[in-house]
Amino acid sequence: MTLAEERTTTTHPLDPMTADEVRAVREILAAAGLLGESVRFAFLALEEPAKAAVRAHQPGDEVDRRFRAILLDLADGSSKDVVVSATRSTVDELREIDPVTDGQPPIIDTEFELIEDILGAEPRWTDALRRRGLDPATVRAVPLSAGSYDHPEETGRRVVRALGFQQFHEKDHPWAHPVDGLVAYVDLTARAVTKVIDHRDLPVPQEPGNFDDPAQTGPHRTSLKPIRITQPEGPSFTVEGSRVRWQNWDLRLGFNEREGLTLHEISFHERPVLYRASVAEMVVPYADPSPVRFWQNYFDCGEYMFARYTNSLELGCDCLGEIRYFDAVVADDLGQARTIRNAICMHEEDFGVLWKHSDMFAGSHETRRQRRLVVSFFTTIGNYDYGFYWYFYLDGTIELEAKATGITFTSAYPAEGHSYATEMAPGLGAPYHQHLFCARLDVSVDGDRNAVDEVDAVRVPVSEANPYGNAFREARTRLTRESEAARAADNTRGRVWHIVNPDRQNRFGRNPAYVLYPEGQPTLLADESSSVHARATFATKHLWVTRYSDAERYPAGDLVNQNPGGAGLPAWTAADRDIDGEDIVLWHTFGLTHFPRPEDWPVMPVDYTGFKLKPVGFFDRNPTLDVPPSAQGHCHGG
Repeated sequence: MTLAEERTTTTHPLDPMTADEVRAVREILAAAGLLGESVRFAFLALEEPAKAAVRAHQPGDEVDRRFRAILLDLADGSSKDVVVSATRSTVDELREIDPVTDGQPPIIDTEFELIEDILGAEPRWTDALRRRGLDPATVRAVPLSAGSYDHPEETGRRVVRALGFQQFHEKDHPWAHPVDGLVAYVDLTARAVTKVIDHRDLPVPQEPGNFDDPAQTGPHRTSLKPIRITQPEGPSFTVEGSRVRWQNWDLRLGFNEREGLTLHEISFHERPVLYRASVAEMVVPYADPSPVRFWQNYFDCGEYMFARYTNSLELGCDCLGEIRYFDAVVADDLGQARTIRNAICMHEEDFGVLWKHSDMFAGSHETRRQRRLVVSFFTTIGNYDYGFYWYFYLDGTIELEAKATGITFTSAYPAEGHSYATEMAPGLGAPYHQHLFCARLDVSVDGDRNAVDEVDAVRVPVSEANPYGNAFREARTRLTRESEAARAADNTRGRVWHIVNPDRQNRFGRNPAYVLYPEGQPTLLADESSSVHARATFATKHLWVTRYSDAERYPAGDLVNQNPGGAGLPAWTAADRDIDGEDIVLWHTFGLTHFPRPEDWPVMPVDYTGFKLKPVGFFDRNPTLDVPPSAQGHCHGG
């Protein structure tokens, strides 16, 4: 019996992909003649069933496990989008990808490995290095996504751009030694350099950036005393397969190489809140307009499948306490299963005071501790490391925190100064840039029919009704169509968005809701005429609201690499669908605008960004009145 003929061991349509399923998919594709010596897997993940099918699933029902694969032929650059049923051993869908209109599959590891050999055989590159007094063998070439800039020789071709960084020895971090003023344009299919731009000679910074070298760091401090987090009776959560229950929360965990951690069927007190939540895209646009760097903008999810590089987390380093780890399965370039050990970390942690009051009249002194469930993963993509932490609180709050750390991307810093970079070390710059994430929130507040109200805090003018001018109120605007629902945050007005269920009422006659609290930091700063603006239109607004569609998963479109722009949210919202009391999806852009500091070098302390979802009118009163006082007897109450 073949793997494809064996029954799947999964019991729910949203269970994560298994190693056996990866092998079964590969077997089916090979039998269909779709694999060959030069064919590589650029993407493989569970093709999640339509929401209606998941809703209809009952325990014991047969599960049809389908998977989407993007296949890239290295020989001619052609690619295919394929959907396979591992349950029925069939190819259900097959489509040729048009590289001009659709874009290109993501860049894969095999192509990264080709770059230095391609550049090493190109005299324009090696001569430019030698003229700078550099041995080409000491220069690490970094292949980077090319974007889309209407260069005729790149139309329909699979290309990257490469910058160089000198590495003085095996343990040296080359990011400290950028070879600036030089860039190579590479055709990956032809395995040839199409252009070398040798714009300017800039000295290679010499000071090392080896943050893991005791010669640079000095001896470790000895003044930190141990912190040990223990739960003698074990954790408060329970796990059954991919399903997690904790303190009135119920949810499912998923994982794929494009989004990383995904969350499904999230409910609180047995009432639905979110059907699905993930970080569906991110873009890192850089501000340096020089001829060798103007093109720098990276879509880490869509161009690189950044969750392929998810870290195996370690107790005491990445997670503290009573930890439950989950492995994740992805496919490598050859379509072989690769298990990422400890890809997802889950634990609960104390989070200070939940509520407290000392009352002079009643003589009561009560304090309760807040606690949260933490579900997280960390991934390294090139120089940066990103952590994504979903927090679930006792009071019904959901928070996403994205953590950015690692090494800032570097440039030279010329003697005359630099208008678009910070000097980090002698002659070393770090260009200004943004990290803009887009969370896809398939909301289901008390059911699938939801609507969105934009709520602002507004001043009330002095009048007969407000003679002393102290009044202010909330202004509420229902967003009824997609054309009205591409919105910017406004912190001067305390703008938030209420996701309401118009079919239900609480005891006050109001619709139960969850509120999205944005941080309101800058959206995409690139000019409206720029290529990155066309390709990352999602990042120009803090909020988009769309009518739910099974096919609409990624805010910049399915194929982001070398896509000319206009895909994803701008294309979908052109239909201007009704979103008032419908099955809707929120897309929330949040992120960091990074003017690097010297303190960010040679490794960057974590910077934080994110958002919160909080219940409002979802309950008739505080839902945590039943939380007991702390057992240690050091707090009032009880």
